[in-house]
Amino acid sequence: MPTIGEPAPDFALPNQYEQIVRLSDFRGQRVVLFTFPQANTPGCNTQACRFRDEFPYIENLNAVVLGISDDSPADLLKWKQLKRLPYDLLSDTDHQVMQAWGVWGQNILGIATLPLGQRSYWVIDENGVIVDGQAGVRPVDSVMKALKALRNLDR
Repeated sequence: MPTIGEPAPDFALPNQYEQIVRLSDFRGQRVVLFTFPQANTPGCNTQACRFRDEFPYIENLNAVVLGISDDSPADLLKWKQLKRLPYDLLSDTDHQVMQAWGVWGQNILGIATLPLGQRSYWVIDENGVIVDGQAGVRPVDSVMKALKALRNLDR
């Protein structure tokens, strides 16, 4: 998993409209990147809608939000429209990005690993360097911690 202080590994994934989005496209802006297990499930709705509700504040901090899961672009589009999410949702159906970022597979009590992305977040600065992040975070905590990290960049 990429660590704080390292450059964020670049990737290219299709968004909900099947347009390719690259992390490097956002150099010069801050990025809040979050991963989630499955669109339109209770915890994911909480996480995504909290990012939606904080989106104007995030934009004022020169940041964009990107969400990643292994859902199809069509499923992500339905969810984006249903929940009125103002940011791109990226489809990692082959799990390559989530594996590279160390968040593919949820371990359940050390007994089994489920084929789902872990709920995680990262904050990336204008130069593409990771300034904060955590894997396996609770939905609301991911939003609050990301906002705190963004605010700290302005200090």
